Amino acid sequence: MRHLAPLLLALLLPVIASAAAVPPGPDAAARAALREALAFHASFDQGFDADLAGGDRTLHFAGPRGAPPGPGEAIRREPAGGRFGGALRFLRPGPVRPYFTAPGMLDYREQDWSGSVSLWLQVSPDADLPPGYCDPVQILQGDGSQGFIFLEWWSEGRGPKVFRYGVRPIRERWNPEDTPWEKLPVARRPMVQVSETPFARDRWTHVVFTFDRLNAGRAGRGALYLDGEARGEVAGWDLTFGWDGRELKVYLGAGYAGGLDELAAFRRALTPAEVRTLHALPGGIADLR
Repeated sequence: MRHLAPLLLALLLPVIASAAAVPPGPDAAARAALREALAFHASFDQGFDADLAGGDRTLHFAGPRGAPPGPGEAIRREPAGGRFGGALRFLRPGPVRPYFTAPGMLDYREQDWSGSVSLWLQVSPDADLPPGYCDPVQILQGDGSQGFIFLEWWSEGRGPKVFRYGVRPIRERWNPEDTPWEKLPVARRPMVQVSETPFARDRWTHVVFTFDRLNAGRAGRGALYLDGEARGEVAGWDLTFGWDGRELKVYLGAGYAGGLDELAAFRRALTPAEVRTLHALPGGIADLR
């Protein structure tokens, strides 16, 4: 047996050396790039607050004046049943508006600002949402005149809903007449609009939106992805914002009734390949941490 050990070692050494020489695959490289860009993650597995943030991790709740602080009766955290572990559940549209503060999550820059937001939604829009506007995510300061980034569903009356990603800069830059949003032709709105979507009550849909080169003194861009597939771009607009980044907030679930899970933010605009990698992570954002 003692004579076999050197022989076995001699046979195994080339295999070990060959395995060690194999460089990391494209998936490993993509995960490493996503890990480097990750700035914020709220899994909702252990509580309402974020798991990772460069600043305040607290999920705040803005309600009617005089109402007790907290999520109220229309919002709860489900410990299980999310896309990955726990999730937020909006039982019905209500007056309470949950929000994270943007500093440390989306670090706004007055020059050349880029980023991405990822989340999973569980909802049947036509069956579960009321007519009009329903916004699962709003990035907002004040009345929106200095800039407004949002995801929304919209329907006229009880007609079928369309899904939109909007990147609205300073109002004077794109809508100097202050014409109501729905009265503007679609071509005059800085948004992506999608009528055929995979959203359903019995499945989770992955949503990613990116914004690139905002406040850069030239046309910026935005992109929308559903379940890893590109669904449209905001392009050709002067996407200049007038925000004070210290006051910026990321609101969740305005007029929304459904599930929301795995909210994450990245410090730059993700590439289509990175979005596909993100969508395919078997354990969600936790696989990057």
